[in-house]
Amino acid sequence: MSGRLFVIGLGPGNRGQVTPEASRAVAEAEFFYGYGPYVERLELRPDQTRIASDNREELSRANAALQKAAEGASVAVVSGGDPGVFAMAAAICEAIDTGPAQWRDVELTIIPGVTAMLAVAARIGAPLGHDFCAISLSDNLKPWDLIVRRLEAAASAGFVIALYNPISKARPWQLGSAFETLRRILPDTTPVIFGRAAGRPDERIEITPLSQARPEQADMATCVMIGSAETRIIERKGRAPLVYTPRFSAGSNQ
Repeated sequence: MSGRLFVIGLGPGNRGQVTPEASRAVAEAEFFYGYGPYVERLELRPDQTRIASDNREELSRANAALQKAAEGASVAVVSGGDPGVFAMAAAICEAIDTGPAQWRDVELTIIPGVTAMLAVAARIGAPLGHDFCAISLSDNLKPWDLIVRRLEAAASAGFVIALYNPISKARPWQLGSAFETLRRILPDTTPVIFGRAAGRPDERIEITPLSQARPEQADMATCVMIGSAETRIIERKGRAPLVYTPRFSAGSNQ
């Protein structure tokens, strides 16, 4: 008998940003699979079980969760942010696509969450007020030259760019290289937002011109947001500045 699998987005880490739908799914599930820091966020009952794993074990985690659900259990796979944005929902779908036929019979529910770029944007104003895109700087699953081409295309087309997975001990140079690529296309004054742990006690939000942006300002808990040529900063006396991208573009009919 097939069970049920929830793929749950826990948001950026602020408990107030966990959706009621996600909380209901947590209450229903018996077994919880996820990256260690994410499953540790959960307040579970004695009859619920955590199965933590490393952040590079997405596909093996998906396989284990699907197998448990196929055996009849109620299972949850948890992600920070939104599970469909560089996270576990894609790994689950990939595992179903390539796995045993019985995994396709598992009742699957994907529950969205507040992803990092939305949390950071809300803390700083409205940088995503016009067209934008999200690009992961991790070259573990795609070649770096493809990332560079996507950065060039997005910047040239006027998109605001949210960079996920910007830097780590294993990938220390990619963010600096991305800044070099973007400086060849965008004005030096383009705002760069470093949004670390948005909404959590250790939150840090910095605004830096592209010409001065440094990789050292980010870590893996940071979403880096690159404005478009039209993104603006509103200075406010005694208050943090606001960053926003107008809802219209130059040459458009407002």
